[in-house]
Amino acid sequence: QVQLVESGGGLVQAGGSLRLSCAASGSISSISVMAWYRQGPGKQRELVATCTSGGGTNYGDSVKGRFACSRDGAKNTVSLLMNSLKPEDTAVYYCNADGVVLISGRGQYRFWGQGTQVTVSS
Repeated sequence: QVQLVESGGGLVQAGGSLRLSCAASGSISSISVMAWYRQGPGKQRELVATCTSGGGTNYGDSVKGRFACSRDGAKNTVSLLMNSLKPEDTAVYYCNADGVVLISGRGQYRFWGQGTQVTVSS
């Protein structure tokens, strides 16, 4: 019904930048929150950033001031600009859509993308 497809991951040197993008497609009427999570080697999945339908953003403490989340509500896309990358930012980054209302109008759902690898070398 709904697919999230991430792009933009890769290998970058410490101090560099990357932009991740995520596009949601399917029978979508609206999405309340689009977010980015990450899971590093041997770590639990953690919240990186959220972008609400109202334009609000929220960031995990470890990325505040370095990462920026932006969203195009009309296109159901979300981007994550990552600056001043550190080796500890190495992880698989997952796109998340929460509060998804389908065209059928029944209930709200949550969906995940497949993830994109970000590797930061020192």
